[in-house]
Amino acid sequence: MKPIRYILFWLVLALLPVAVAGDPQQAISALRAEIARHDELYHRKAAPEISDSDYDALKRRLTELERTHPAAAKLAPPLTEIGDDRSGLFATVRHRERMLSLEKAYTEAELRAFDARLAKALRRDALEYIVEPKYDGLAVSVTYERGKLVRAVTRGNGMDGDDITANARQLRDLPGELRVGRPGAAANRQPDSIEIRGEIYVPFAEFERVNAERELAGETRFANPRNLAAGTMRQLDARVIGERGLRVVFFGIGACEPAAARPATQRMLYTTMAAWGLPVVENTRTARGADELVRAIAAVNEARRRFNFPTDGAVVKLAERALQDELGVGETAPRWAVAYKFAPERAETQVRAITLQVGRTGVLTPVAELVPVELSGSTVARATLHNRDEIARKDVRVGDFVYVEKAGEIIPAVVGVNLGRRTVEAREFVFPAECPECGTAVVTRESEVAVRCVNASCPAQLRRRVAHYASEACVDIGGLGPAMIETLVARGWVTNLADVYQLKRDDLLALGKNNAKSVDRLLAAIEGSKRAELWRVIHGLGIPQIGTVAAKELAQRHGTLEAFAAAEPRARDLAAALLAVGVRPTTAELGTRALAGKTFVLTGTLPNLTRAQATSKIEAAGGKAGSSVSRATSYVVAGAGAGAKLEQARKLGVPVLDEAGLLRMLERK
Repeated sequence: MKPIRYILFWLVLALLPVAVAGDPQQAISALRAEIARHDELYHRKAAPEISDSDYDALKRRLTELERTHPAAAKLAPPLTEIGDDRSGLFATVRHRERMLSLEKAYTEAELRAFDARLAKALRRDALEYIVEPKYDGLAVSVTYERGKLVRAVTRGNGMDGDDITANARQLRDLPGELRVGRPGAAANRQPDSIEIRGEIYVPFAEFERVNAERELAGETRFANPRNLAAGTMRQLDARVIGERGLRVVFFGIGACEPAAARPATQRMLYTTMAAWGLPVVENTRTARGADELVRAIAAVNEARRRFNFPTDGAVVKLAERALQDELGVGETAPRWAVAYKFAPERAETQVRAITLQVGRTGVLTPVAELVPVELSGSTVARATLHNRDEIARKDVRVGDFVYVEKAGEIIPAVVGVNLGRRTVEAREFVFPAECPECGTAVVTRESEVAVRCVNASCPAQLRRRVAHYASEACVDIGGLGPAMIETLVARGWVTNLADVYQLKRDDLLALGKNNAKSVDRLLAAIEGSKRAELWRVIHGLGIPQIGTVAAKELAQRHGTLEAFAAAEPRARDLAAALLAVGVRPTTAELGTRALAGKTFVLTGTLPNLTRAQATSKIEAAGGKAGSSVSRATSYVVAGAGAGAKLEQARKLGVPVLDEAGLLRMLERK
């Protein structure tokens, strides 16, 4: 049976033409109610049910109805245009100056109409604009008083937002204090108080890393970078923010005292904020008049494939602040800016099958197996369906022709079904009552949508646990890959993590899949992992809510695996088993802090160190590992195949090191 929310959504769309003909007010009310529901899912729960393009289509349809039936629009219950991202988990704070949304444009005609409207209002031709990429994340306003960070607040409803100051302080590139430059420089002219507006986001590389770890651990992947950013910033445990590598970028201001401290142009605003040490929006363009504006938008659309951050459009702003002030703001948006939304790339293909993956924690995740199709420069053959409710909501059936988009331009996602091509052969997917791996009855816990296998001995869960423990992010056992793990579990040689340390050379050679050298390398890696850093072992145990950041803190607090196990009942039996087979983790020495206060960005492939190993060494020496290059980056460490990050470093004048240079810095006392 399909969920009520699924039926409601499609009833609204199916009956809309009839409702308009009979009662425009009823049609507008129904559409506003449906949009309000999606606003709640998007802003407050970070769990959207429809794609951005489908949501935008609903908004455009509502705008058209309101335009053609103005009297009915006034009588229908109103819709809050800005949305409301207040979660109820945090105290709320009032913005000193309203934090508005942006008017949207979807076509060249709408873009030219925006320029014509401004030119007419200001009685000027060939207006100058700044065009910048539209970051897709969580909107935030940070307040500095006398140069010190005092508050960070989400947009909320435009008037009041969630106070996320404690979480925001964990962002690597958000300074606690604005930088003061040489006398007379822009950085020295700091306002007494200023609200600085920006976006918290997740770079693509970090999004892929987090999802790869979650997939390896058998946890549900985040649907897109925006969901990851919004969901993470609403965590009550601030440590998660640092663990997930969120970033922030700034591009505007709210209240400012004294008012004379406001920069005179948008370009000067970027320069001033950068001088204060704030990360600012880059890849901007200047355009004069409608023709240049259209070309600038096209250039951003073309360039966005090379960006390392999620973007779903471009923002157009009038360049001069005096003209911005002359136009002022409307009820929900400034009159001098517009967000141009790029049309998503979409492909149509057929669902061959729906398969299930059983994760480390027992969650069953459905996956659509597709007829391969080209999308955004790559071949897509699989797409996650997230959970049982998602299949029902979209009514995805085996044999259906479906629309596929890349959510956040990374993960292939099924966004809809072409019902016009559905045949009688298309069959509904029935979620099994038993685990497909071990036959145990599955359950759905209260307040969860996930379907779980609760058998801790399930072979699929065991494979995931071993893979997580052996991964680079944990104890790093080279050679213990998915195929080998599957064989070891199938033969019954590995029934828990401790069994990995009791594998016999003769047994491995008897498999016939490896030569003596590869077997010896695997056994050497297993033996070496007995002395892995304590935090890696703690992370590898797979205890819920203990990621890399928490594992490092726990390792520093307890010092030994025995002490950690004594304080953490969930780890007691597993730790005892590992200790019994000779696992003796080491604690990283904290004596040298050669890289304290420095931020490094890794790019390309280093000759000897993996990305995880280099990051670990940097952090052990007091440094920070960043994911994107900015003026706040101390060094870029480049290896073979370095690309855009290396180019950005050269552009900004950031020093570049090779692996040998990094190691020399690490050797300094």
